Amino acid sequence: MSILMTLNAGSSSIKFAVYPVDGDHPIAHGQLEKIGSDDAQLTLHGGNHSETRSEGSLDHTTGLRRILAALDGLTQGAAVAAVGHRIVHGGPDIDAPQILDSALLEKLAEYAPLAPLHQPHNMAAVHAAIAAFPEALQVGCFDTAFHRHHPWVNDTFALPRSYYDQGVRRYGFHGLSYDYIIHRLAQIDSHAAHGKTVVAHLGNGASMCAIRDGRSIGSTMGFSALDGLPMGTRSGQIDPGVLLYLMESHGMDAAALTDLLYKKSGLLGLSGLSNDMRTLEGAGTDEAEQAIAYFTFRIRRELGAMAAILGGVDTLVFCGGIGEHSARIRAEVCTGMEWLGIALDAAANEATADIISSGPTTVRIIPTDEEAIIAKAVRGFLAA
Repeated sequence: MSILMTLNAGSSSIKFAVYPVDGDHPIAHGQLEKIGSDDAQLTLHGGNHSETRSEGSLDHTTGLRRILAALDGLTQGAAVAAVGHRIVHGGPDIDAPQILDSALLEKLAEYAPLAPLHQPHNMAAVHAAIAAFPEALQVGCFDTAFHRHHPWVNDTFALPRSYYDQGVRRYGFHGLSYDYIIHRLAQIDSHAAHGKTVVAHLGNGASMCAIRDGRSIGSTMGFSALDGLPMGTRSGQIDPGVLLYLMESHGMDAAALTDLLYKKSGLLGLSGLSNDMRTLEGAGTDEAEQAIAYFTFRIRRELGAMAAILGGVDTLVFCGGIGEHSARIRAEVCTGMEWLGIALDAAANEATADIISSGPTTVRIIPTDEEAIIAKAVRGFLAA
């Protein structure tokens, strides 16, 4: 039997799955969470077996080796025909999955400064997979590709036009997640799939996307994965004047600002406690509550912006770790949004039902599956 593997390396996690080449259901799947902490957790599901174990302190490279070792017994020596990779940044031109050859890998490495929490880990996973499976086809699937046909007004900044031509533009991210949600909506609610839909991908990384007739019209993320919503450790939207002030008055250089904006801000910076929403919800401190309040306020604000881009909202979808699992966050986001036709069914929300609304705007929870989208793309190349 031949198999294909998917690797999805995020800022603090690696999700993975193994599929038969000719099948939609994974043989094994799981994730390595809390990379960079002292207590990384590896969860593996395969056959009738599930386990979660502590892996201690490790980085992405060591973590990938642990994943491959854990999968070895479940795959029983099956030949790996292809490996599909989530790659966050594909630049201004890539709008579809690509076979990863040396020339493309060299080009993708140049985008690391635009996604420093992700692109280096994505590329490390590719090189590790090439070393582990030198005969396998390597396929890249790009988070930016879903947004590559934005209207120009949602793709540019008000800078001299030469910067746009050089690639300084709004790229948008989390595209594989949005792609999956639209495919899933087409199966369960064709009206929503072709209507005015806002998807809120809420996790350690968070963004929202305005989608009309299955196409991205606008996104909260822009040139980098810093913009828009506050995230686990990332600031989200910030007045550029703040950065100029920090440079001029506090002597901060690019490295110091990168560390501040990517690693010390967001929920962690606001709470002074944690970037994990589960920890914050249980903490009960004033700072934790303020961090949660700011997070949900920004989501409501961006929801209004997405509605303006679309000219209304037919469907709101929650996905991502926080969106799928936190009834409190969903409730706080929907509170006060009756003007958009959003009315939450409290019991359905607490039960994490598929549909959690009672008003004219449908509110759904759809667990995202980026690995399924990656596997679908890989099968297309194998079939060709």
